[in-house]
Amino acid sequence: MANDYSSNVPIYLQIMNDVKLRIVSGVWEPGQRLQSVRDLAVEFSVNPNTMQRALSELERDGLLYTERTSGRYVSQDQQKISKARSGMAEEYTESYYDAMQKLGYKNEEIIKIVSNKSSL
Repeated sequence: MANDYSSNVPIYLQIMNDVKLRIVSGVWEPGQRLQSVRDLAVEFSVNPNTMQRALSELERDGLLYTERTSGRYVSQDQQKISKARSGMAEEYTESYYDAMQKLGYKNEEIIKIVSNKSSL
């Protein structure tokens, strides 16, 4: 991942969002072992402390877990993963809806645009 972090949001939150996206989209599968914090920090072009903070927060959310001697893994709890996926979908939907309203679109027009897009 390139250094394309927004200055408006803390980097660790942006990393959390990207890792969460990898989990809910299936790029990182349930039970998959993650790379070391240092390796992930290099991949994300951040300080290892920043990466550790993001991963620790995701552990608190239940999307990751640590095995004391063998590393960090993606949760196998499909319910937590589904809940996170639904939450992200809701956030994206709200963001899209708000942006379309700012552009002056009415609800019916937004629905039409989304309906046409889904038929492609």
